[in-house]
Amino acid sequence: MLFLLSCLLQNYYQNKLRLALIGQSLFGQEVYTNLRKQGHRVVGVFTVPDRDGKADPLAVVAEKDGTPVFKFPRWRVKGKPIPEVVEAYKAVGAELNVMPFCSQFIPMNVIDHPAHGSIIYHPSILPLHRGASAINWTLIQGDKKAGFSIFWADDGLDTGPILLQRECHVEPNDTVDSLYNRFLFPEGIKAMVESVQLIADGKAPRVPQTEEGASYEGIQKKSNSKVRLSHPELICQSTPSGQPLEIEGASQPGVVTKNGLVLYGSDSKALMVKNLQFEDGKMISAAKYFSSGDTARVELTDDEKKIAEEIRDIWKGILSNVAAIEETTDFFKSGAASMDVVRLVEEIKQRCVGLQLQNEDVYMATTFQDFIQMFVRRLRGEDQEEEMVIDYATKDVNNMTVKMPWQCFINGKFEDAENGKTANTINPADGSVICKVAYASVGDVDRAVAAAKEAFEVGPWGRMNPRDRGTLLYKLADLMEEHQEELATIESIDSGAVYTLALKTHVGMSIQTFRYFAGWCDKIQGKTIPINQARPNRNLTFTKKEPLGVCAIVIPWNYPLMMLAWKSAACLAAGNTLVLKPAQVTPLSALKFAELTVKAGIPKGVINIVPGSGGMVGQRLSDHPDIRKLGFTGSTPIGKQIMKSCALSNLKKVSLELGGKSPLIIFSDCDMDKAVRMGMSSVFFNKGENCIAAGRLFVEESIHDEYIRRVLEEIKKMKVGDPLDRSTDHGPQNHKAHMDKLVEYCEVGVKEGATLVYGGKQVDRPGFFMEPTLFTDVEDHMFIAKEESFGPIMVVSKFKDGDIDGVLNRANDTEFGLASGVFTRDINKAMYVSERLDAGTVFVNTYNKTDVASPFGGFKQSGFGKDLGEDALNEYLRTKAVTVEY
Repeated sequence: MLFLLSCLLQNYYQNKLRLALIGQSLFGQEVYTNLRKQGHRVVGVFTVPDRDGKADPLAVVAEKDGTPVFKFPRWRVKGKPIPEVVEAYKAVGAELNVMPFCSQFIPMNVIDHPAHGSIIYHPSILPLHRGASAINWTLIQGDKKAGFSIFWADDGLDTGPILLQRECHVEPNDTVDSLYNRFLFPEGIKAMVESVQLIADGKAPRVPQTEEGASYEGIQKKSNSKVRLSHPELICQSTPSGQPLEIEGASQPGVVTKNGLVLYGSDSKALMVKNLQFEDGKMISAAKYFSSGDTARVELTDDEKKIAEEIRDIWKGILSNVAAIEETTDFFKSGAASMDVVRLVEEIKQRCVGLQLQNEDVYMATTFQDFIQMFVRRLRGEDQEEEMVIDYATKDVNNMTVKMPWQCFINGKFEDAENGKTANTINPADGSVICKVAYASVGDVDRAVAAAKEAFEVGPWGRMNPRDRGTLLYKLADLMEEHQEELATIESIDSGAVYTLALKTHVGMSIQTFRYFAGWCDKIQGKTIPINQARPNRNLTFTKKEPLGVCAIVIPWNYPLMMLAWKSAACLAAGNTLVLKPAQVTPLSALKFAELTVKAGIPKGVINIVPGSGGMVGQRLSDHPDIRKLGFTGSTPIGKQIMKSCALSNLKKVSLELGGKSPLIIFSDCDMDKAVRMGMSSVFFNKGENCIAAGRLFVEESIHDEYIRRVLEEIKKMKVGDPLDRSTDHGPQNHKAHMDKLVEYCEVGVKEGATLVYGGKQVDRPGFFMEPTLFTDVEDHMFIAKEESFGPIMVVSKFKDGDIDGVLNRANDTEFGLASGVFTRDINKAMYVSERLDAGTVFVNTYNKTDVASPFGGFKQSGFGKDLGEDALNEYLRTKAVTVEY
């Protein structure tokens, strides 16, 4: 056994090399780890300096292993090797340099120093796409195959002899990320390790590269940087608005839009170009093609001139080979590279704390004079997007000045309704007018849908990395939290919610909802599925989860902001854009939310808010052919009408959260204190305007009278009054029509023979206040036993002791199935009842306990589809199956 182990170890360690790894990134980290697993000794890692106090991944793993790590910011000055850097490198005694991913210029006396020289990984099939951005050019040129090369380094630009190459087919929907993650990254790591072993074994080939068919990244060779417009590059199929631009070789003119330049391929599908570079090297934003030369040069103040000289010194420090930095000195023509761009930006940001400067800005202003002009405009804030103009309605209330947008929010702007119409929104606490609000027309809806469609198909939202999308939603949640008192005040005066409840639930849960779904953005994924193979070929089937496109959301008036959050957070996390119609009587918190989305950086057109009537705005959303999904919370009759319209228009996907008559069963073995407290909450929470409110309580006969006595005591303690008063328990009903309906509901209950124990009338004071109401002796055939009140009305029926199945039959004898509840100390009884209650949610020994992670939705005529939890994402996604034969 010892002899066998000795032989294995001898075989393991034979033909192994001393390696220097020169590079960076996760790719470099994986190459390093796998080479060490194969028994090679890494004697030194040469990588980039820490950035913002954070080491490169390659440095992190090497330092953990105790491998010597060197973090040289550069290897050369004025084109000459830095002696002390070269000597530090030579001291490690490497036999081979492995360069898995290197952004620095390495001197030739380092490249050639080891006995075996140096090998480099390059993500193209050389000699194609030498230089930077090789993967991008593989896609731009429409190559049928992609791949990588491992070659021996020489003094040219990716011109050394080939050691090893691998290739793969380019799929129609491939992106830079998909190619890299699917093939170039995993296979490249394996190939680097294989190449090192070939060298160690003396079997590594050196195949000279041909110059035939060689191509270069555009910066290196301009003649090869053209895009083949005959190759389709799909991003959208809509026709964006903008100014036409004739393009040589294109099947039709391009369009300069506010988002960039749209180019069309031979199949009429479009590609969005964000930046343009001219022959002289100057770059501009494509959106500014027709106006790039219109901006007058700014005169610098004395202070700005001093800063400009400091920046000149920074340029001089980077461009050390340039004798003097003149106004016309070009950063890149003077020899600067991508790492120099990072250094320039970071040094200036360090000098001017708070200045928003990006690497891309350097490419857009390459000469010193243009850079200073750009910098000064940025410093003054002149080149920022036009600040959003809002015509606020203001109100001094709740010890603050509340600022409320009141216009339609379309394509990132607040604007009047097309026809100029407005409607008053009323404070239910006193019946006064809070402000006027835009009353949207069909034309407004069409403009909002068009903006959402363009934002999805052409704008940055559809191309955004999911993690970046999540970052924006987190930022939006933070802004909502920052403005939570103002939002809660708006909810209170517009919907009648008690302020403390509005702060904790209406607003608090809205914030939680956006944070929850922000975390889901980069976790939406498909599956790989084993299928029968069609011999001799093999097959791979996988699924992708994709956004639907433009979604419509129609929300009710009981929880204006929370209902917005429940639906729109999942919709946005999935990558869709939306048009939302708030309830006509409670539009203000939705419009305030729209303002915060702009501050959060949500791109224009992604979110649109159109206040107005259900008959006009809601109906147009149901009928619109460009909307792919409609989410609705409201009454069952309106839900049926929406479902019919969605089917007849374009068979759009629908999710409906509709009416309820939720049963709550209270057994004699319950915790009486808790059953009374939670039973009260189940009915009177949010003054009864609660979709899952217990519409009917079934109390076991032996405790019925005691239960009613204790509930009545608690009702009499409730303070009805001003919702902004922190001691108020019960605020006004949402609007007058609803108040009148509740009074009529009570009158019907009395007429049918139910016992009105307490309440049943409107409170004698200004506003729309309803007395908390208690009915007993309610029989199954009565109107109030079957129909939802959606108000502060407790409807109680008794059931015989021990008759579990009988009360279950009565509880399920309804066309609704939104929620239900049971109170008992017997866990077996609780589980038995919960399994048989026909409702989407069952509460056991609690009520109203909803959470952002738990799915919410009903059965039967309470609708279908889910809000909240992972299930909600699926309401706004579609599944695509892809089968590949190979």
